[in-house]
Amino acid sequence: MSEIILTIDGVDLVELYGEKNSKLNILRKAYPDVTITSRGNNLKLSGEKKLTQNAKSKLELMVRMLKEHKELTTQTVEDLMAGGRPFETKLGTGESNTTIVHGRGGKPIKAKTRNQKTLVDSSEANDIVFALGPAGTGKTYISVALAVRALRNRIVKRIVLTRPAVEAGESLGFLPGDLKDKVDPYLRPLYDALNDMIPAEKLAKFMTDRTIEVAPLAFMRGRTLDNSFIILDEAQNTTPQQLKMFLTRIGPSAKTIINGDLSQVDLPRNQVSGLYQALDILTDIDGIGLVRLDAEDVVRHRLVKSIIKAYNKSNEEYQKRKEEERERRKNEREERENGRNKDNENQN
Repeated sequence: MSEIILTIDGVDLVELYGEKNSKLNILRKAYPDVTITSRGNNLKLSGEKKLTQNAKSKLELMVRMLKEHKELTTQTVEDLMAGGRPFETKLGTGESNTTIVHGRGGKPIKAKTRNQKTLVDSSEANDIVFALGPAGTGKTYISVALAVRALRNRIVKRIVLTRPAVEAGESLGFLPGDLKDKVDPYLRPLYDALNDMIPAEKLAKFMTDRTIEVAPLAFMRGRTLDNSFIILDEAQNTTPQQLKMFLTRIGPSAKTIINGDLSQVDLPRNQVSGLYQALDILTDIDGIGLVRLDAEDVVRHRLVKSIIKAYNKSNEEYQKRKEEERERRKNEREERENGRNKDNENQN
């Protein structure tokens, strides 16, 4: 048996342990054979030596995370217990952890992973950035935070948020309500991000005077968007013509982020995604950046990472089977062709 007594200094114990010890209980659940007792700022760990040392290491990581990032979410603790390595995906101290913008109630909004920080840096260095990654990686949220910061700092005069309403297709007219009612469901993620960052009264004013505009992609045709921070979300559901139209709307003093997830294309089977084409022909142009986010950047429920990885593995296996099937059919065709050639030679 081993007994370790830790003295916790420099952090808020409520933040570390959680309300009603909710975060500490996650540690206890992960190490059921270790008795963990808290008294003031002392924590006693008792149990088999190896398990006790492991639990101690996890607790020290929790303390370090709270000290360096000024927050320790329940999700982070669960990731730690599941074997996650937060200091490989979370940002370190110093400039790299700078707040992008303060949201409602003064909540600091920061890039939480290396690739999210890369998105912030790329947007600062380029006028157009393509941000690719699966759901939950924070593409839209970080993009909106950058746009709100640019508006507050008067770098731009307005924010334009848009996305294609692909799911509605030509059936928009059959949906109830006026045009706003018809398209708002497809723009809801953009509204949600704005609501986190701008007080309701101020946001309503910005929407009324069109300082912030949220509109379906079709409404961009024929316009010139200057002195604006423009975000195109769900870009994988644009056609080549739509994405070209959007890109040619951008004025000389505009910043643009184009978000997409190439694993979730909702276009008809015979329709090529405009995002595929744009990535092929545009990303070598100076001033256009490309950032790829992956499952390690997911900041939603811890199971989302596992779900994305499982789908990726399944897709890879499916593609491998397709390639093997194509190769088998090719070999069969070649064998038949060789057989016919031999028959012709024998007849001659």
